[in-house]
Amino acid sequence: MNEPDRTMHPVRGYLLAAWLLALVPVLGCSEPSGPVEPTGDVPEAEGWRMETIVSGLRHPWGIAWLPDGAALVTERPGRLRLIDDVFGEARLDPTPIGGIPEVCTCGQGGLLDIALHPDFDANQLVYLTFAEGTKEANRTALARGRLDREAMRLRDLEVIYRNPDSKSGGQHFGSRLLWLPDGTLLMSIGDGGNPPIAFDGENIRQQAQNPGTVFGSVVRLNGDGTSPADNPFVDQEGARPELYSIGHRNIQGMTLDPTTGRVWANEHGSRGGDEINRIEAGNNYGWPEVTYSMEYWGPRISEKTQAPGVTQPKVVWTPSIAPSGMAFYTGTDFPAWRGDLISGALAFKQLRRSMLDGARVVDEEKLSIGQRVRAVLQGPDGGLYILTDEPDGTLVRIVPTDARAG
Repeated sequence: MNEPDRTMHPVRGYLLAAWLLALVPVLGCSEPSGPVEPTGDVPEAEGWRMETIVSGLRHPWGIAWLPDGAALVTERPGRLRLIDDVFGEARLDPTPIGGIPEVCTCGQGGLLDIALHPDFDANQLVYLTFAEGTKEANRTALARGRLDREAMRLRDLEVIYRNPDSKSGGQHFGSRLLWLPDGTLLMSIGDGGNPPIAFDGENIRQQAQNPGTVFGSVVRLNGDGTSPADNPFVDQEGARPELYSIGHRNIQGMTLDPTTGRVWANEHGSRGGDEINRIEAGNNYGWPEVTYSMEYWGPRISEKTQAPGVTQPKVVWTPSIAPSGMAFYTGTDFPAWRGDLISGALAFKQLRRSMLDGARVVDEEKLSIGQRVRAVLQGPDGGLYILTDEPDGTLVRIVPTDARAG
């Protein structure tokens, strides 16, 4: 059963939201006047096709490339899989890798993202995010273990970080991982869910504006799970020292611009209001007090789309595309795409190519995939790869139409 990214409330208002968009300014040319808001028919990209690398994955979520050309893939139900020789005669090993943490497969929860330590060649450390606990009390957590390829398991597994607070329900775990050039690790954590899910006597999503919790945030950690001393909130009384940015709903795509070192992310809105943001240390991104989103049952969540001290998104998608996965493209298969952001779309079963002019998004194209796109990444061979979030999920490479098959 597919996770409910696109069905968080009985009212499924993606198409209804299109006419409501007329109430919002349609296009902004700079940050003060608002983000780019692609509306109507986004043009289809030309000159590409899909090439299936492996199939038989059950709701794959994250992928990490191993130095020898193999890959590790997480499956949300709680398995870690090995694909041998991705760039040659790819083969999905039938035996899952053992030694992974026990996960809460509640709603959107389960085994989520994966990343290798920057010094993996020396230490073999693999990092996994996952939902732990029960449907009544769960949280996003981070574990690490040492990969033993011969034994097909993770050794010395330990949970090195977990959200200090638990929540109920199976929504909004966030959970993308991104290593920074300084050797610290960013991890996104969702806001905890939609009303009526509550925390401390109010809707849990309000915690995204409370630096005393990490709901609706990006945290920055050392490789052992501790908080770096130079994190932006460490000197703020009552704030969590691991916080890097706040005011997010549910980030499921995060990537680093290889040229500038800037961090970019995409995140789910409610009904409408999905966003692309450039993530900067100490910034507040507004959710839910400043947002372009609407409640699933009708009204705007907030009358504010801009406010002092709140960072504007670069793109707002309404209707919601349900973004997940994100990568900068720097390969050679598609020269015109170089330097652009590629995002997955669960609800629309697409890729979105966001064309950049510096730190501005100036245009978009879509690639209609026909399956829910969970992860987007560039391989060490320069190819553009995606994971499709299906019961029979696939690892797919996007190739030029004139590329020789097989």
